[in-house]
Amino acid sequence: MSTTTETHEFQTEAKQLLDLMVHSIYSNKDVFLRELISNASDALDKRRFQALTDPSLLDSGEELEISLSPNVEDRTLTVEDNGIGMTREEVKELIGTIAKSGTKEFLKKVQENKEKDLSPELIGQFGVGFYSSFIVADKVTLVTRKAGEEKAIQWESTGDGTYTLAETERDRAGTSVTLHLKPVDDEDGMGDYTQQWNLQSIVKRYSDFVAYPIKMEVTRQQPKPKEEGEETEGDDNSPPEMEEVQTVETLNSMKAIWVRPESEVSDEEYNEFYKHISHDWTEPLLRIAVKIEGALEYRALIFVPSKAPFDLFHRESIKGVHLYVKRVFIMDDCKELLPEYLRFLRGVVDSEDLSLNISREILQQDRQIQRMRKGIVSKILSTLEDLLKEDREKYLSFWNEFGSVMKEGLYGDFENKDRLLGLSLFQSTHHESELTTLDDYIERMKADQKEIYFMTGESRAAIENSPHLEGLIAEGYEVLLLTDNVDEFWVDRAQQYREMTFKSVGKGNVDVGGEKDEEKEKEYASLLECIKGQLDEHIKEVRLSTRLKTSAACLVSDEGDITPQLEELLRASNQEVPKTKRILELNPDHPIMGKMKTLFEEDSASQKLKDYAEILHGQSLIAEGGKPVDPSKFSKLISDLMVDSV
Repeated sequence: MSTTTETHEFQTEAKQLLDLMVHSIYSNKDVFLRELISNASDALDKRRFQALTDPSLLDSGEELEISLSPNVEDRTLTVEDNGIGMTREEVKELIGTIAKSGTKEFLKKVQENKEKDLSPELIGQFGVGFYSSFIVADKVTLVTRKAGEEKAIQWESTGDGTYTLAETERDRAGTSVTLHLKPVDDEDGMGDYTQQWNLQSIVKRYSDFVAYPIKMEVTRQQPKPKEEGEETEGDDNSPPEMEEVQTVETLNSMKAIWVRPESEVSDEEYNEFYKHISHDWTEPLLRIAVKIEGALEYRALIFVPSKAPFDLFHRESIKGVHLYVKRVFIMDDCKELLPEYLRFLRGVVDSEDLSLNISREILQQDRQIQRMRKGIVSKILSTLEDLLKEDREKYLSFWNEFGSVMKEGLYGDFENKDRLLGLSLFQSTHHESELTTLDDYIERMKADQKEIYFMTGESRAAIENSPHLEGLIAEGYEVLLLTDNVDEFWVDRAQQYREMTFKSVGKGNVDVGGEKDEEKEKEYASLLECIKGQLDEHIKEVRLSTRLKTSAACLVSDEGDITPQLEELLRASNQEVPKTKRILELNPDHPIMGKMKTLFEEDSASQKLKDYAEILHGQSLIAEGGKPVDPSKFSKLISDLMVDSV
């Protein structure tokens, strides 16, 4: 019997989310049952795992199971498990607040798609699967009791923006979710979820592989037994009299899909298993099966999602691969089995050789885990290499979703650096819209070219308009345009690919645009020294450029210095970075140089010469997407120059 009931309000975003569910426009409403069964399966996994170290949490004779209980008269459906259960605080945190940060992202995505047909994958993608219950129910009652505790909690909501909490009773650990179903509406796709045949069909389609029995009491027709001494009247061939009997039936096969031969598993079964473990309602892009036998035995079934999850860069919320030992669930996010740059993958790894009570601390040092990790990563990379060769369009869809994450491996996984470089796609000056591989770039290189030219920046447009590229483009050299933040970190560490050195066109000397003119070096030597003195606070050197063709000036970094973009990224992450002085390069063929030389010869200390030097420095900063050191002063200098030129 419940005690005092407390009423709580959902947050604003949660109310909007509930309203979306209550007035759902999703056509496939059956998937609510898959979500509830998946949640129940997760709860059973957790209880079984925790019982490995605390046997009191699970009686030796208790069978872990999921049960479905439809009630035709009351028009309810109850999904129950005897899993880990929840405390009052866990109910408020996990159920009452609805997916926390995911809610806002979910609603944003819905708003972006308001002119399109919304597909149900959004629910699973944003972690709000439990609330798909409100697609088919006008009231949801959840009763839960944490394993090892006596108290139970009841949560209830009609989807009106509030929910209630109250203490209640439950005879065992676990959770039951009772849906008070909406009326059947065939036109709206609202089926009758009290009908046994309907529930059997949905479970078979979506949850056949769940590792725990999904049970339901079903009604069957069977011949009525004859009473002792009763004789059959009439023809001996007449059909027997039938009667209804109630039996408990297990609706799913419970076969671990990763140990079954691939030839015996359909694509649909694999896809449903992916959706079960990932809570993603879209089809996976790729499936990767690994089977290793011998001294170390393990299997892996890995999936590449079609779309990046909204929390791809929220690493604390990532749920990667599940670890099993001899088909027993151990943990749902085994970070030790995959490097960070593959955190978007979903799947299972099942070992025959690890201990059932293995801890995360042991995993970090276990040599078998390291061997398994190496083998799994190698298989994943080889599968992606095959995809790149055989289906460029499909690989491109993968890269557009996960390329920026994959590139994290270029500075974190030295062992696989060359393979990752071979898998990477880049924008380049060769084509306005198509991406290129490094192998394609090398095939197009000029005969005498020994370096892979690149430049980092905020956007393609900003890099293409940079004066740094002028000489290279004029001479027919291709330049990679690197615009991801991660590009600032890996290019210096990568160093080489196929014996070709990476060369930043914004660092050091780039002499492809022309040879140094010794006469001009002598002619402008004194002027350059003068400009260096005037800008000494901001620059380390002034020199003539061989890379500039039309622009008057540009700023470059020394070979060992970090770029301005990287400086900004590091400061944005609250890291202290000393200001780096850069090199000012001047175009000896630009008319401004003749003007400044004349001013210098007339009066090397003239104010106008100083103003010109500051303007060139400011223009160079603006050209690369920065801003002048003193924007107000720079603006005044430009205005004064315009007045003088009239």
